[in-house]
Amino acid sequence: MPELPEVETWRRRLSRGGPFTPPLLGIGIVDVDVRLPRLVAEPSVEAFRQRVSGNRIRAWGRRGKYLLAYLDRGVLLFHLGMSGSFAFLPPDTPLPRHAHVVFRLETGLRWVFQDPRTFGRVAWLAHPWPYLAPRLGPEPLSPDFTPQVWARRLQGRTARLKALLLNQRVLAGVGNIYADEALHRAGLHPLVRPQDLTPDQVRRLWQALREVLRMGLHHRGATFDGVYPEGQFQNHFLVYGRAGEPCYTCQHPIARIRVAGRSTHFCPRCQPWPPGAQA
Repeated sequence: MPELPEVETWRRRLSRGGPFTPPLLGIGIVDVDVRLPRLVAEPSVEAFRQRVSGNRIRAWGRRGKYLLAYLDRGVLLFHLGMSGSFAFLPPDTPLPRHAHVVFRLETGLRWVFQDPRTFGRVAWLAHPWPYLAPRLGPEPLSPDFTPQVWARRLQGRTARLKALLLNQRVLAGVGNIYADEALHRAGLHPLVRPQDLTPDQVRRLWQALREVLRMGLHHRGATFDGVYPEGQFQNHFLVYGRAGEPCYTCQHPIARIRVAGRSTHFCPRCQPWPPGAQA
């Protein structure tokens, strides 16, 4: 699933332009063809068409894993799900198989939201924050996200660390890849609970989260399923997707378990179970 670095990479590409992506600022949307209605989260499909058509894109933003296009009136919100991406096609080019929402631009191009696994969503909102606020915790790369804020977010919680990192209400934007990589860099077992962490370990995890997300941004995210061909962060994974391979630090085989329904990768030697921790 695209996480903060992948979504932020899309935001930058759509704002500034990039490979096969024109800068999408100040461009008018003529009309919208919704080819898979269930991808429209709100309002109704017909209301979505009416409220998006005739607007210009004025700015791009991101909150957690959500991508936001600020229009003349309202905000176009995308969640890329597991495989959502964008393409820009001339009017005479056949649409790809998984083109589910097609925006016709005043430039003549068609801006296509495609999603093979169909877990993505798109919405038009008059104001995004009432929709997003109850769903998302703090931004991990924000200057306001301090070690003290992180310690307060963990206080009183009993879930396993990996499950907490996947909970968007606890922290926005982190998913399976970056959770595994951050826990490894912090030397923390994914099944440990917050109450078993020392203050130093809480700070180490805060620092590791920010480091791994910045690395992901530097490498334009990670490529998987052929969806994000620009990404290079997969070439720098320390544990994710490396089950059975030797740890780069200690040579012990990387283990894989399931936590919160997700495959979880860690080094049992570098991320030991802490003495006295609750099972």
